[in-house]
Amino acid sequence: MDWTLDQLNAFVISVEQGSFSGAARRIGKAQSRISTAISNLEADLGFDLFDRSARLPVLTLAGEQMYEEAKVVLAQCDRLQSRALTLTKGEEVSLTIAMDEATPTTVFEEFFERVAATFPLLKLTIISGSKDDIAGQVDDLTADLGILFFSKTLPSSLEFTPICEFNSSLIVAKNHPLAKISAPTMQQLGQYRQLLICDRMGYYHTDALSANYWHIDSYYSITAFVLRNMGWAFVPDHVFNYSIFKDGVVRLSIENIPTSPWIDMGLVKRRDQGNGPVLRWMYQELKTMFAQHN
Repeated sequence: MDWTLDQLNAFVISVEQGSFSGAARRIGKAQSRISTAISNLEADLGFDLFDRSARLPVLTLAGEQMYEEAKVVLAQCDRLQSRALTLTKGEEVSLTIAMDEATPTTVFEEFFERVAATFPLLKLTIISGSKDDIAGQVDDLTADLGILFFSKTLPSSLEFTPICEFNSSLIVAKNHPLAKISAPTMQQLGQYRQLLICDRMGYYHTDALSANYWHIDSYYSITAFVLRNMGWAFVPDHVFNYSIFKDGVVRLSIENIPTSPWIDMGLVKRRDQGNGPVLRWMYQELKTMFAQHN
């Protein structure tokens, strides 16, 4: 078989983007090159990966199996590239870190204080956003490392390393009608507006439990809106326990709601990018710090 990694990459990205044109935009190539790469891959494999009879290509049964195998092959290639870069790379001169705006402020102030003391010559850039913004910034190499709450929609080019868990709670204002119900049901929640986290452009967001909802790109803004009796929300505990919020909101039980209160927070990087000494130190230091704070 003479298939290539470029063909596998075109195949996987076409599946993830839902079309050949979407893959072309994602990779930055002409759609004809994506179509040709996949056609050549099908010829080399000896079977069709897509059913092209509909408006958009749909995976065949064989294509579904090959999609899972192709992802494994590409991930391993990325790890090989990452290992090679790590072996040849000296200590980083500069780094850009993208952080979720809802990460606990005190712990990260202490962390960056340690970074400054340990690597006094490091040039560091810190940018903020919500979780999907951060994933995009790492994926397009705007940032070297992302610190975010776990997202199920991470691009396949990224790997997520958890460092700790945070509890999130269902909160409402003290004078909200739901505040009188200690353990609301889904039906009761559905009668009121839900406030949901989203990315800065408003494209990606968590799934709504209420038909009436708003998308907001900051947990702090969400909590402020909850405080003004504009809706209910799930918010990480350390956010609504902030001094300006904690006396004005009520935490409700989620025993009647099919959802987990735990949110993983961790580090995200491209699989094909190596870890120099500074990044390796940061990984270990953050794990140690959060183990001590929990």
